[in-house]
Amino acid sequence: MCLKTFTIIPVPKKSPVSCLNDYRSVALTPIIMKCFERLVMRQIKDLLPPSLDPMQFAFSSKLLTYDAISTTLHLSLTHLENKDTFVRMLFIDFSSAFNTIIPQHLTEKLSLLGIITSLCNWILDFLIGRPQSVRIGNSTSNTTTLNTGAPQGSAH
Repeated sequence: MCLKTFTIIPVPKKSPVSCLNDYRSVALTPIIMKCFERLVMRQIKDLLPPSLDPMQFAFSSKLLTYDAISTTLHLSLTHLENKDTFVRMLFIDFSSAFNTIIPQHLTEKLSLLGIITSLCNWILDFLIGRPQSVRIGNSTSNTTTLNTGAPQGSAH
């Protein structure tokens, strides 16, 4: 058994489901790999410099969506207290963000942030050449190999 083989299970985002976009794909991985992912993620978080953008709220175990909203509101309202000022906001939803990750670019950026080469190489190997199939009920698709993206449901 390949430890980086994934089985994708479509999970409804909302009910009732009316189209394919109403599903979130969740990757089921071998339990040993899930444990290893968490260990690697913990090491990455410990190695990242504290100088990362303080306005980065995603994938932080200490910050929630509420924190992003309240910070944005606070900064905007504080700025609007000044005379003759205005605020412009742009909200972007990166659709399919997990599916569009280019592993080589990700590991290059991690390396620039000071993540050690051996860890970057492991991440690259983990994300490239991933066999996956889709299971719905008792039916499973043929296996295909992916070289882009990151499995949703991975440790973060």
